[in-house]
Amino acid sequence: MRAELAETTLSAARGNAAHPGVLRLPAIAVQLAWGIAVAALVFPFASRCTRLSLRQRWATGMLDAIGLELHLEGETIAPGALLVANHVSWLDILVLASRTPAVFVAKSEVRCWPAIGWLAARAETLFLRRSSGRSLLGVKNRVAELLLEGRAVAYFPEGTTSDGAGVLPFRSGLLQAAVDADRAVQPVAIAYCDGQGRRSAAAAFVDGTTLWRSIVAVCGSGGICARVAVAPPLASAGRTRKALAREAHDAVAAIVAGRN
Repeated sequence: MRAELAETTLSAARGNAAHPGVLRLPAIAVQLAWGIAVAALVFPFASRCTRLSLRQRWATGMLDAIGLELHLEGETIAPGALLVANHVSWLDILVLASRTPAVFVAKSEVRCWPAIGWLAARAETLFLRRSSGRSLLGVKNRVAELLLEGRAVAYFPEGTTSDGAGVLPFRSGLLQAAVDADRAVQPVAIAYCDGQGRRSAAAAFVDGTTLWRSIVAVCGSGGICARVAVAPPLASAGRTRKALAREAHDAVAAIVAGRN
């Protein structure tokens, strides 16, 4: 179902005025503490619908605390689709989580991140050990089950982050889940710009940068805009995972190239 190519600006745009750089770190800490409290005290007794609503609210609050302006354009995110996006930053997860109740697939190392890893596990994140074929098979089967239940799943098939100038080849392994479940694959392109509309170097989580250093860089950047373009969903019926990976990659790469 096509949207009118409408562009939506979230209330996170208030962040630049509400939280100057020096105040963003405390604001993030407060939002993180709120998320931990809710996950520990409310999630065990809440319905799935309530948990998803709270997760979306928390992600939006984090974007507001960070001072990130978000623009969404293109297609409506299809319910029950496998969302595949290019990967630039840890911000990608917050950006998508603020707009969709999808279950995320993340690298297993995220599970070890202080506080964030615990929260991700509470939010039903699936953790993939990238060097393990058994882990890939298990996650692939679980993704197929979720898609069959009508739930959306989101992951980053590049397998690592880039600086956002281009899009790395897509790994096709998890796309088999969409083929097995006969569910659509929906490409999503994410790009980050600074206040002058240029590609933001501060947003890129690359070159061995630690999470803490990246957070500090983002908070001190003077404002970042995330532009998210949702491409039309790709039917998986009669397709191979490699063909889907190529087509999804080309769709995302074309959008990213147009941003640079």
